[in-house]
Amino acid sequence: MKGTGSKNAWALFLFMLTGIVLGGFIGMLAEGVPALSWLSYGQAFGLENPIVLNLGILVLTFGLSVKITIASIIGVVLAIIIYRFL
Repeated sequence: MKGTGSKNAWALFLFMLTGIVLGGFIGMLAEGVPALSWLSYGQAFGLENPIVLNLGILVLTFGLSVKITIASIIGVVLAIIIYRFL
């Protein structure tokens, strides 16, 4: 079938996105716990100040910031493992 591969790709994308979000949330919760604080260790990169484009009647603001933590990486790995078994 033609659409079967694209459905699997979208499902994998959604699983990975869920893993990133849940992993980031768990990392944020673990930040204050001394034994689990290593889960929140990571790196943030992107634009610190957004780029503003003023066109007179329309103002566009562009900005992107990404924070990758150990917990989000674990979340992505778990999402891929769960996807493989489904």
